[in-house]
Amino acid sequence: MRSLLAGLLTAATLSAPALPAAASATGAPATALTPAAVDAYLRDALAATGLPGASVVVTHDGEVVHAAGYGTDSEGRPITADTPMRVASVSKSFTAAAVMTLVERGRIRLDEPVAAQLPGFRMADPRASRVTVRQLLDQTSGLSDTTADINALEEETTLAGYTARLSGARLRADPGTRWEYCNVNYDLAARLVEVAGGQDFGAYLRDHVFGPLGMKSSAVSDQVVRPADGYNSVYGLWLPRPELPSFLNGSGSGGVITTAADMGKWLVAQTGDGRPLVKKQSLETMHTPSAVHPYAMGWGVEETGQLVHSGNLFTYTAVEAISPRTGYGFAVMTNSAALQDDTYTIMLGLTALSEGRTPEPLGGERRLYEGVLAAIALLAAGLGLLGTLRARRWAARRSGAPRWRVALRLLPALLPAVVLATYPDWTSFLMNGRTVTWAQLTYFAAPLSITLLVAALAGAAATVARLLAVSRRDPGTADPAIRDHADVSGLA
Repeated sequence: MRSLLAGLLTAATLSAPALPAAASATGAPATALTPAAVDAYLRDALAATGLPGASVVVTHDGEVVHAAGYGTDSEGRPITADTPMRVASVSKSFTAAAVMTLVERGRIRLDEPVAAQLPGFRMADPRASRVTVRQLLDQTSGLSDTTADINALEEETTLAGYTARLSGARLRADPGTRWEYCNVNYDLAARLVEVAGGQDFGAYLRDHVFGPLGMKSSAVSDQVVRPADGYNSVYGLWLPRPELPSFLNGSGSGGVITTAADMGKWLVAQTGDGRPLVKKQSLETMHTPSAVHPYAMGWGVEETGQLVHSGNLFTYTAVEAISPRTGYGFAVMTNSAALQDDTYTIMLGLTALSEGRTPEPLGGERRLYEGVLAAIALLAAGLGLLGTLRARRWAARRSGAPRWRVALRLLPALLPAVVLATYPDWTSFLMNGRTVTWAQLTYFAAPLSITLLVAALAGAAATVARLLAVSRRDPGTADPAIRDHADVSGLA
């Protein structure tokens, strides 16, 4: 279940892929998946999850089984198979494909150092000269959010400037020895495509990836294809919000904007059917994981053999999957982001249907989690108010006590403030060092962020009121009846 802390693992700028998960081995589908069955499942899924909208495509053996949209966008328009959606880190598989087209043309050498092929790429670490293109694509380069200034990188508006800013960064590990998900890998790969292909990255994708596949409504710039604003869930309510500005236009790590109809053409090509984009051998290379980790080139490889990659921006969530065993492909895209990632769950349900299994029931986890957070926020606010109103009684009970003991009794109420102050830090720690900013935490994680803020303010208010009451009270005039009365209503 991808929720709460699991959701935090997709919070930073652009999300990590779905990683291998245990699943039972199954054979070919018992019966063909029909458009009616897909449509019925999706309508039930949106009703159960409460998503404001989604677009979905299912492919099989070179054909589109079903492509459709559900719900509405932030401007009230019905979502269709042609509605533009940001797909975030799903973009990585497109960037890998662009690289492979240049590998086939002899313009990029997959197993030779990037530094020898990309002018302007230098780092403050001699090991960087050994990083190969393959290691960028399978995320074993040693690049890490912990050793590069991600915030500074995202201030850049060109891939050339982005690459130049890496001059002061270092690697976290020797190339090829450690897997770590880092968007820098794919933005460097996009810059390499520009240099080797002689075109702007967006133009290269248009001419050599989107164009050959007939993906006429896809781009890596919202100046070319403009998606509507998406939504965040705040205590169960969907609120439309503009996308948080970041290095999106031209980004190889997460800039792609596309539609369900176009994703159908992409999935058909990735399963080796339909119009070929690259040779079969290149497809196999892209889909083969490294020896270090079950991550291939823009695809996570699950234990069942299904290839999956998910993506999460601030108001958009997406997942793509292809099954070499069954020939099915799936893409689920939503114009929303929340603590619960329902796109992945819906994709698993479609996978189950394609294998003749019954999907796991979809529920209201998002509403449950956010309802619990709302209850905690209300409780914290109530306790803070009581603690403030009864500050004089609290001070009277501790009249004459040593200052260190009074200070110790004040500390618990300040704990939420400490948690809030270190919020991006411990979130980043839970995400294995991926950079998370305050601005990002106000988007999909808004319910958790608001709850922490309310608890911190409540605790701080009670603490200040108690400090003032202690400072104003004459220790020698304490009323024993009040001092000895157990104040169970205030904050401990």
